[in-house]
Amino acid sequence: MRLVVIPVLLAALFATGSAFATPAAQLAPDSAATSSPAITSTAGPAPKVSPADQKRIDAIQQYQHDLVNVVALRAEPDYLLGAAILAKPFTDQTPGLDFDALSQRAAAATGAGPAAEWTRLGVCKDKSDCPNAKADAYLKKHAAGNAAIWLVDLDLAAANKDAAAERKALARAASAQTYDDYYGKVLAGVGKAVAVLPPLADTTQGAHDGQPDNGEGVRLFVAINATQSHLRPDLGPLVELCGKDAVARHAGTRADCLKLAHTLQWGSSPIARAVGLHIQAELNPDDRAQDEQASRNLAWQVHQYSGLLQRALTDPSLASQWLMTARNGGTELSLILATLRANQIPLDAPADAGSGK
Repeated sequence: MRLVVIPVLLAALFATGSAFATPAAQLAPDSAATSSPAITSTAGPAPKVSPADQKRIDAIQQYQHDLVNVVALRAEPDYLLGAAILAKPFTDQTPGLDFDALSQRAAAATGAGPAAEWTRLGVCKDKSDCPNAKADAYLKKHAAGNAAIWLVDLDLAAANKDAAAERKALARAASAQTYDDYYGKVLAGVGKAVAVLPPLADTTQGAHDGQPDNGEGVRLFVAINATQSHLRPDLGPLVELCGKDAVARHAGTRADCLKLAHTLQWGSSPIARAVGLHIQAELNPDDRAQDEQASRNLAWQVHQYSGLLQRALTDPSLASQWLMTARNGGTELSLILATLRANQIPLDAPADAGSGK
């Protein structure tokens, strides 16, 4: 299995003044960022920070820790899931307040959906134990219409170099009605969780160079930072399987690839949409110009959204607007589009926008 994790180091903002620059890999799923065989981290060494900035980092981490302690008292599945995600970075948690315990409570709570079980796919003893068998079985039973579930199987088959199993997983994914990696639902839980306590003054004291300088900005930063470790299928093997040359060797996969490409285009995340457009352009040359324009629009949307998130760290009204939308529990892509519309940013890239950067 290949579940891609793209974490953002908390210290990065304080060293560079930029927390949410959108990496090119987000719109290039067949890049080296998706080549690791298990749960992959793209994090590099932590940057150096000043003592004053370190004090704010410590204060933000303490705020996150306090949130876990308070939100864990709730019984609602979305709050418990938010607490679980916020607890994930801490290795010295009191028993019952760690990610494993809280995510299990979230999954078992009345009204819980598949999102909590999805986050537990990465609860593994080692590479051979992934994905988590119980979570995987639950999702295949209760969320079989979600292509993301079967793309996990495809990634596992690719890692095992089992071409027949890859094509079987592709067929199951193509027969699914939706694609959802549950990021939006997880973010909604975290967004609700960060509303429970106000950040203390130490989290913003002396902020500079785009660092969060208000309570809403701190809430936004904690929510974004915590969910950057969200698990997603690695779509690289799918891109390879549905490449023009690969389809020529196995003509029976073309229909499945095109059907899944359409599902991905209207799926939950920008990277899924990017992959869907890429596959469709590869296999349907007659529509390539239209697909390439849609890809340019997508790159533009992601870039503009990233800029808005950066601004929101120091704009409490913008941060509040984003948090309110995130708590509604839509998808990552719907959150991006809603944020752009709310700030009067066109969804179509200008003619001179190039790649959107």
